Amino acid sequence: MNGAGAPDFFYREAQRLGYVARSAFKLLQMQKQYKLIKPGSSVLDLGCAPGAWLQVACQSLGPLKTGGVVVGIDLKKVKVPPRHCDARVKTVCADVMKLPKDQVRALSPQKGFSVILSDMCPLVSGITTRDAALSVELGMQALDLAVGRATLHTLDDNVQKEKEMDGSASDLENEGVLLTGGHLVIKLLESEDVKEISQICKPLFRKASWLRPKATRSSSREIYLICQGLQQGQR
Repeated sequence: MNGAGAPDFFYREAQRLGYVARSAFKLLQMQKQYKLIKPGSSVLDLGCAPGAWLQVACQSLGPLKTGGVVVGIDLKKVKVPPRHCDARVKTVCADVMKLPKDQVRALSPQKGFSVILSDMCPLVSGITTRDAALSVELGMQALDLAVGRATLHTLDDNVQKEKEMDGSASDLENEGVLLTGGHLVIKLLESEDVKEISQICKPLFRKASWLRPKATRSSSREIYLICQGLQQGQR
């Protein structure tokens, strides 16, 4: 998809269908292709402003009687959109990377989340290498939140030993908030560095694949890593 008319099409469609942003179509495509969110799922949306993914996530939960929850966290205060959302959606204004994992886990009735969506993106400076590095850093933080101690194998042995000997962190803090069998979506900016995250995720999940949604602007370098089915014992 290219050409200046493409963004206009998704913008108009978002307005017509009551979505607060065109980004809704990115998650709609993911949902159609991968069926990440099922009725009754517990969904965590990182970087949820302006709320379009909250809308799609809630729609994907099915009727209210099927249960489930959608929790959006953002540095900005985000109002739950009135359309396509119901009582199962709530937002929290906070830096999710500074919240203790047990507090994040407690936001779900399941004491963990079956789907984590990270649409976080750094403030783009225009310096390609810097922006890409910051994007990878945010992606790694989202991965650590999701799987916790499972990412330790990527660290230097000495760092790992120090962490293992550190008694100040509880077991719950070392564990991720993504439930076994759960799915993780991470937005990144295309660069050589993103391959590293992919290589880390592949052994942790049943499947890891890349997607550039059709609704992505032609000028954007964003790409999504879709990780499906967290393996047993990787939390």
